[in-house]
Amino acid sequence: MEKTTLMPQGSDQNLLDSQTFSISDLAREFDITPRTIRFWEDQGLLFPRREGQTRVFSRRDRTRLKLALRGKRLGLSLARIKEMISMYDTAHDETPQLVKFLDVLAERRAAYERQREDIEAVLDEIAGFEQVCCELLAKEAAAGALSEKGAFSG
Repeated sequence: MEKTTLMPQGSDQNLLDSQTFSISDLAREFDITPRTIRFWEDQGLLFPRREGQTRVFSRRDRTRLKLALRGKRLGLSLARIKEMISMYDTAHDETPQLVKFLDVLAERRAAYERQREDIEAVLDEIAGFEQVCCELLAKEAAAGALSEKGAFSG
């Protein structure tokens, strides 16, 4: 999670609150394409203001994008990402958000644990198939060596 620092009140805080970003700024910062940012905007997660044809993103949009990308990396559905982000927009008490996030994390952990078990089972099967193939090749090589030996001893 990102560390929160306390900022002095006044003009410094107002400057940070009014900081804006272009679509190129965000794309570069998060190593994604502008098309990805437009997708999140189309999905109702980002709300840039327009200056002519140019999108101007706020710090709030930047934070929402960061949360959406984290949710995607965790394997959350778009609906779940929207749900989690909207909780942060509306709640003043973080307790319900944190409890919900812990539930989501537990759910994702369980899914990944199941996937890991499935992967380990498949890897065990592959190892078994490899062993059988190697044994068959060794038998064929031994049988070929015996038949060659018999052809020369005649």
